[in-house]
Amino acid sequence: MSDSLPLRHRAEQLAGTLPPLLVAADRVAASVAQGVHGRRRVGQGETFWQYRHYDLGDQPQSIDWRQSAKSDTVFVREMEWEAAQSVWIWRDTSPSMSWTSDRNHQSKRQRADLLTLALCVLLMRGGEHVALLGSGLRPSASRATLTKIATLVEAAAGVEAAAGRETEDSGTNDGEGPAANLPPALPLPRSAQVVFIGDFLEPLDDINKALRYYGESGVRGNLLQVLDPAEESLPYDGRVRFDGLEREPSWLVSKVEAVRGDYARRLEAQREGLRDICRALGWGCDFHRSDQPPQSALLRLYTTLSQAVP
Repeated sequence: MSDSLPLRHRAEQLAGTLPPLLVAADRVAASVAQGVHGRRRVGQGETFWQYRHYDLGDQPQSIDWRQSAKSDTVFVREMEWEAAQSVWIWRDTSPSMSWTSDRNHQSKRQRADLLTLALCVLLMRGGEHVALLGSGLRPSASRATLTKIATLVEAAAGVEAAAGRETEDSGTNDGEGPAANLPPALPLPRSAQVVFIGDFLEPLDDINKALRYYGESGVRGNLLQVLDPAEESLPYDGRVRFDGLEREPSWLVSKVEAVRGDYARRLEAQREGLRDICRALGWGCDFHRSDQPPQSALLRLYTTLSQAVP
């Protein structure tokens, strides 16, 4: 997949590579139980859903007389359930996400952006209402909203790239501060779902606090940790100096291979902590490496969201 293509175009290509039969089967199965698609239900609300034939027991005020006048059939106007779920997506935009161990591969930030847009495409194709957390946009399934989300993501990526060039030239980090490392605490409807994408290498207590804000308010969620392959394997040897990307002090290791085992155990403890946090909240938790095909992570995310209908 060429990085020269616009991000939105690549995201739509990625969404289109999922097995059509699997996606279609999942959507059809959900529609049988729930209506047109997985999260829409008939009920009180202000959004028109569909017309159907009048049945004995329907309230007279639900009849759409204008539609009924076009034929010999009496039609009822059904509205979408007002508590229909919305999906709010957040991805980590902190400076550490810009790092890659191989400039021929996508950075964690590029992969998170791609997965974010591809997931939006898939969900919106199914009629789901989607928004970026903290963007100020209302959840919607419209093409216009998808365009706005893509514009916001690509604009932020452009700012991040410019900041990265300045950082390389000056040797300092002037990117976003620690507040961008974790999702902001924003009020959401209890029927909402959230998807959080980032490297989640912050202290577990901080991550737990950020996630519990949503979990304890009834919001259901999914967490996806995206790491660079070098962050998993620590493939370096000999004397290496590690520079922090978010104003952390440099760390000089005289013999990296001597600490590789401890590092692996520390990383596994971090991941187990993430699993425990999500398990306690009833959330999904998954892991993805930026050198792996993005389709696998996208499919798991989409399948989990499709199955998470109350």
